[in-house]
Amino acid sequence: MSLRRGRFSTKRKRDAVLRLLKGRDLDLLARELGVNAPTLAGWREAFMQHGLSGLRSRAKDQRDSRIEDLERKLGQVTMDNELLNAKIDAMEAGDPLGRRRSKR
Repeated sequence: MSLRRGRFSTKRKRDAVLRLLKGRDLDLLARELGVNAPTLAGWREAFMQHGLSGLRSRAKDQRDSRIEDLERKLGQVTMDNELLNAKIDAMEAGDPLGRRRSKR
């Protein structure tokens, strides 16, 4: 395996961690990959705690929260539209929408 320096992708980190989990020596693998042993051990710990998501470099930011809010709002609007369409269909079919109590 050739030494490639620089930033490690999630896939390369996963492959390194899997090699460790299969019994490769931490120091030898760190030397082979060109990273220090504590870094490689940190990848292993992150993988063990969080699986693949623990190896991703990008942390959540405000855009992620905004996307979640917008997806939630879109879901609500979609449900409202479906309910309104069901009421329209019932009205067009002549079905009663339910009895209303008279005002006294």
